Amino acid sequence: MDNGQSKKTLPNGIQTFSKIRQGDYYYVDKTQYLVELAKETAIFLSRPRRFGKSLTIDTLDELFSGNKVLFNGLYAEKHWDWEVTYPVIRLGFTEGEILSAEALEEEIHAQLAANEAKHQVPTGNHKRLHDRFRSLVQAIAEKRQSPVVILIDEYDKPMLDNINKAPILAIRGVLRDLYSVIKGQDKHIRFTMLTGVSKFSRVNVFSGLNSLMDITLMPQFSAICGYTQAELEDVFAPELLGVDMDKVKKWYNGYNWNGDSVYNPFDVLLFFKSKQFEPHWFRTGSSAWLVDNLVASQLDMHRFENNTYDSIRLDSFDVDKMNPVAILFQTGYLTINAMQDTVAGTRYTLKYPNVEVQQSLNRVLIERYVSQQYEIISEQSKIADCLLAGDYDGLEQLFHAFYAGIPHQWYDSTNNQLAGYEAHYASVFYGFLTGLGVRIHCEASSNQGRMDAWFDYDGVIYLIEFKVAQSADEIAEKSIQAIEQIKSKGYAEQFSAQQRQRGRPIVLLGIVFGREERNIAGFEVEIIPPQKL
Repeated sequence: MDNGQSKKTLPNGIQTFSKIRQGDYYYVDKTQYLVELAKETAIFLSRPRRFGKSLTIDTLDELFSGNKVLFNGLYAEKHWDWEVTYPVIRLGFTEGEILSAEALEEEIHAQLAANEAKHQVPTGNHKRLHDRFRSLVQAIAEKRQSPVVILIDEYDKPMLDNINKAPILAIRGVLRDLYSVIKGQDKHIRFTMLTGVSKFSRVNVFSGLNSLMDITLMPQFSAICGYTQAELEDVFAPELLGVDMDKVKKWYNGYNWNGDSVYNPFDVLLFFKSKQFEPHWFRTGSSAWLVDNLVASQLDMHRFENNTYDSIRLDSFDVDKMNPVAILFQTGYLTINAMQDTVAGTRYTLKYPNVEVQQSLNRVLIERYVSQQYEIISEQSKIADCLLAGDYDGLEQLFHAFYAGIPHQWYDSTNNQLAGYEAHYASVFYGFLTGLGVRIHCEASSNQGRMDAWFDYDGVIYLIEFKVAQSADEIAEKSIQAIEQIKSKGYAEQFSAQQRQRGRPIVLLGIVFGREERNIAGFEVEIIPPQKL
């Protein structure tokens, strides 16, 4: 896949537009989106970390500052009014951690001082951030006889750094006071853009800033960050020689914000450098607060992808009311799979974007369930060996050991008697296999009903029915019931032709969990060879 281009330097970690354009770096032209954005007055964009938001902000800075030479050959060169320039105020919280309201105020004062020096304007001796920011906007507008542009990168990071920590409410108050200036100085502002990972409640953060247009799920801006398939193949053609593109797509593509699917740019650049399929992005920041909130919410892992959600559910959360689905969506661990317009509004079906996220997130969550002595990765490898060998006795033993590794105190701490719920066991089972890289389909519908789960591994189809037994007397009975339910409902029929053609069997698994044992108490297996399908 080579179009005659010569190799350039990979822009790993570079967020400065001028450095990329003045050096011999690859660059994916996103300026057509920015030209459209600039027609508006106030913009908000949510994208996961390390997805190109900072480069977007820096590119806008250069556009409004009129640095035309940097845009030679790009879309903006011929579609931007270079005769008009605007003074730009930059604020951002991309660097380091801010762990108190006092530290945040100190940091913002320092950034405001830097903007004062850049534009050579005195703003007086203001102690309140609100007053200093307002004076800065007014002073620059008066000096330049021009409205200003305000660009704020990672507006929410001080709050995300303090999720579940005492200072967060005070930090939110500082940010709300700062951002409230934007509404009051509307006549002095040509354009405002804020980027972040999360969409905290506007009422609590952007008090009164109703003019802020949220482009997060607008189809025309879906590919403003990340690389589309066409962009990847066009710009990075020299890096694709000998690369398994199908595997690259499965690992790093799949992010969708209601339009074109895109690759994670951080992953792609590191893959081109290392040529290793590794969870590069996931390793750089699977936040502890995220995992803590997912575990505390007791959200069934296997239902992340099956439910539909309205835009309100995905739109925001707040520091005192965490919405686990919104958190996963906004931070990039879930993405849009499908959308449907209904009388009640648009509804979205979500999915894991790719192999990296599905495998890594479930592995991290499962590690929270089990004791430290349990070696997740090595045991998952043993399960793969059992599946390949058709060793179902070994498979049962491995899963039994896994459930035994979940401390009983965990059940007690949840205060909801999870030991009696089939969904809990199914969720853990799902997470464990998904962490191995198995694509499991849960609660899949057929014309006969809804089976608990199925997956395809090495060409063998596994159909699973889960049961919970309240007593020892029920275990044998429910094991048989589980297998009979799969057969009586005809769940195997939809796979029969495919498996006959493959020459591979269908395996029925009836798995019974004992409420008292808090473990697998029954494990029934029936193998249907291809010639009997």
